[in-house]
Amino acid sequence: MPTAAQPVSQSERAALADLLEQLGPDQPTRCEGWTTRDLATHLVVRDRRPDAMPGVVLGGPFAGWTARVSARTAQRPFAELVAGVRSGPPSWVPTSWPAVDRLLNTVEMVVHHEDVRRAQPDWAPRELPRTVQDQLWSSVPLLARGGGLPRTAGGLVVRRSDVPDGAADSERRLRKGSPATTVTGAPLEVLLWVSGRPDVACVDLTVD
Repeated sequence: MPTAAQPVSQSERAALADLLEQLGPDQPTRCEGWTTRDLATHLVVRDRRPDAMPGVVLGGPFAGWTARVSARTAQRPFAELVAGVRSGPPSWVPTSWPAVDRLLNTVEMVVHHEDVRRAQPDWAPRELPRTVQDQLWSSVPLLARGGGLPRTAGGLVVRRSDVPDGAADSERRLRKGSPATTVTGAPLEVLLWVSGRPDVACVDLTVD
C-alpha cells in the first residue's frame, strides 16, 4: 500500500513484481496473447530501452526493431526480468525522475498489475485508499484521449461510485453525443474500462 514516501507508481510496481515472482513466467494475463513473461519483457523494454519505444508508440517501420529488442530481452531468466521490473528505469532515463514517474508510470503499473491479477481464477476487486482512487480518477481523461475506448454509440460519461452523488468532480463527459452511455464504478474500475478492458472492469453501464 502506498505511503507518503512511496508514490502509487512505485507501490504498484513493487506489488506487480511480487505477483510475477509468485506466479512464474507462464501464467496468462489480460493482455491478449501475453504470458507473465511477455508482460515482464514489455515493462523491462519500456523502462530500459528508449530506442525501442517508437515501435511501441508509433508502430510502422519502427515495430521491427522493437520486436527484435523484445525477443532478445525475453530470453533472459525470468528472475532477471522480474528484478528489472522491480528496480524500474535507470537514473539516466527520464521516466525514473519522480515527476515523470508519477505522470507516466502510475497508470501503467496499476493497469498491468490488474492485467496479471484478473487473469487468475481467484481474483477479486481491490479496495484502494481514497487518495489513490483520486489519482486514478484524474488519469481517466488523459487515458481516454489516447484512444482504445470500448465502442459505444453517441456520447460517453464516466461517473465515480465511491463518492456521494453530486460530489464535485464525480462525473466527467469524455465524448459528446446522444444517446449518452454512462459508465459508473470506482475510479480503478472506470480506468480499466477506459483502457479497453471492459470484460474485467467492475462497472455499471446505462444509456440515456
